[in-house]
Formats: sequence, structure tokens, C-alpha cells
Amino acid sequence: MGRSQETFGKKEVRNKKERKRKEKAQKRLAKKEKEKSSKLEDMIAYVDEFGNITNTPPDPEQKKEEINAEDIEIGVPKHNEEDEDPVRKGIVTYFNDDKGYGFIKDSKTKEKIFVHINNVLEDIKENNVVTYEVVMGQKGPAATEVKVFK
Repeated sequence: MGRSQETFGKKEVRNKKERKRKEKAQKRLAKKEKEKSSKLEDMIAYVDEFGNITNTPPDPEQKKEEINAEDIEIGVPKHNEEDEDPVRKGIVTYFNDDKGYGFIKDSKTKEKIFVHINNVLEDIKENNVVTYEVVMGQKGPAATEVKVFK
């Protein structure tokens, strides 16, 4: 009452399943042995003064730098308003006549400033050098009184 109807393919499938089961059992035993050997010292990591993770503890004799908590800035630094001339100068990096808006790259701060066709006094094109004033728009700084620089 053996397996007289068993074909070669069925034997191969059965042998393959048995091999996988044995390999899985061996991996499970190896993992258990590895877990037993791990110690607390192996799991501890240290951070050095540059923010790098190391496995060596810091030197207690090393001089530590004192940091004032009020000096730490969290977030984006505040933009300081300059007491200079409110008229700025920049280059039009993008302008779409059909849609009526574009962007000007400020020559000093290198930030991009939005410009709308309603705030343009003369016709402008891309790569034109322009003068403008900055006001706060709905979504950030926007250029007004835009003229081509001559």
C-alpha cells in the first residue's frame, strides 16, 4: 500500500518541501543561538559631538562645550528687513503672458519672488533686468511696481 501512483514530479515536490522545512528549522535554531549570545553592551550605541553614531563611549575627561538654550533656533530663521531702498533689482526668470504671472530672482538675496501682470508697469519678458518693490501677498512675497531697468 505504498505510493505506487506517485510520479517523479510528485516525489520532487515532496522532497523540496521537506528540504525547505529542514532549512527553516536550522535557521530557527541558529537565530535562537544568536539571541542568547547578544549582550546589552553589544546593543548600546553612542553619539559623538558631530552627530555620528559610534560604538565607543565618549571620553569623560574631554572638555564639554556649554550651550545656552536660548541661542538654539528651531525652524526657519527670521527674515531681517533691510533699512535700504525699498526698490529692488532682479532678473525675470519666468513669465507667461497667457496666464499673467511669473517669477523674479532677486539680485541680492537670490530668492524667487512672484509677480502678477496687474503689478507690471511695462511689458516684461524672461531674462529682463527689472526694478520692483516687495509686498506680502496671499502666499508670500510678491513684486509690485515692476519696470524694466534701463
